Amino acid sequence: MKRRHFLMSTGAAVGLATAGLGRRALAAPLRLTIQSARYDLTGTAPTEGMVSLSPDAPPPVLRLRQGERFVAEVVNTFDDYTTMHWHGMRIPVQMDGVPYLTQVPMGQGDSYLYDFTPPDAGTYWYHPHCNTMAQMALGLTGILIVEEPEDPGFDADIPVNMRDFRLGDDGQFIAFYTPRGAARDGTFGAVHTANWQIDPVEEAPAGGLVRLRLVATDTTRVYKLHLPDAEGRIIAFDGHPLNQPLPWPTADAPLILGPGQRADIALKMPAVEGAEIAVLNDQPGGLRPVIRLRASGADRGRDLADLRPLPPNPLPTPDLSDPEVIEFVIGWAPGGPPANDGYCGSLGYTFWSINRVSWQGDASGAGPLATMERGRTYILRLRNESPNDHPIHLH
Repeated sequence: MKRRHFLMSTGAAVGLATAGLGRRALAAPLRLTIQSARYDLTGTAPTEGMVSLSPDAPPPVLRLRQGERFVAEVVNTFDDYTTMHWHGMRIPVQMDGVPYLTQVPMGQGDSYLYDFTPPDAGTYWYHPHCNTMAQMALGLTGILIVEEPEDPGFDADIPVNMRDFRLGDDGQFIAFYTPRGAARDGTFGAVHTANWQIDPVEEAPAGGLVRLRLVATDTTRVYKLHLPDAEGRIIAFDGHPLNQPLPWPTADAPLILGPGQRADIALKMPAVEGAEIAVLNDQPGGLRPVIRLRASGADRGRDLADLRPLPPNPLPTPDLSDPEVIEFVIGWAPGGPPANDGYCGSLGYTFWSINRVSWQGDASGAGPLATMERGRTYILRLRNESPNDHPIHLH
């Protein structure tokens, strides 16, 4: 099955499963099974020991609707403890998949019912939040799309799950992380994929308008992206529509996406059938294509001006009249004992510090980094004193 057909079939299936949940009683929850998988990532041999939601395919694109109820029973058949986290979504904390805070991790054979109504439309993703780094490295990262109530008017919607895999020459997993890599910018994978494919090509209507959803689900890589000779604009970032447009990415000023970040791009496809648009990533060793879009069929003659602006999400407005500023300084760790094991595993070492105190693990009994008052506005000022990139997000 071609990758684009897989995306269309799984996206349609999950969309049908969740359509109308806010308008009628739920007949049965969507069942998602975390399980061992095998998949041919390199074209040489299937990679064994992967983790997905099916035995022989990438995690599917889940499509929900803004303001409509979503219920999923997540079943764990994998031989490790895990939870499911819905990254970037403003949902009740009980549904957020935080081990030992909002739920007990699921052991093999356990299940958990996630039940929430997404308040915001946009591009999000899902991943485990127990033994997180290892299970993500094995493949368990998928895209979650919350669709707007009204069709924004695109001819095609193409999600792109960007991530690496750490594989040897035989196509099998090697060590996910090394101390040398962890002490620098991270341990990079050598197999670069989009939607679990190397240099994939997706077809889109010639002269049509495409919503390209770029999602960085890699645990390490910071993407530096541009689309040469393409006509388009960035319409949303990290799930939310932009009030003001971001500059169009170029080779000299690329679009930066760190782990967990997302960008929605409105593209006009070339009018000539067979012409291509490439999304390029600037990485050590030079530019490489992440994905290519190939024009297909007769020219639809669309124009970017045809698109209606995306409606804003109902985000609260912070009170900036008297905010408290809290500063966090990121740097290398001073000398000290190695990190303790966490509640859900750890790398066994730490090279980094916050406010010059090394993090000893969530099972160490360390106090909070800050204490805040509910309802008050805070500004978090983060300063990186190291020479390395540090993608950071808040939960």
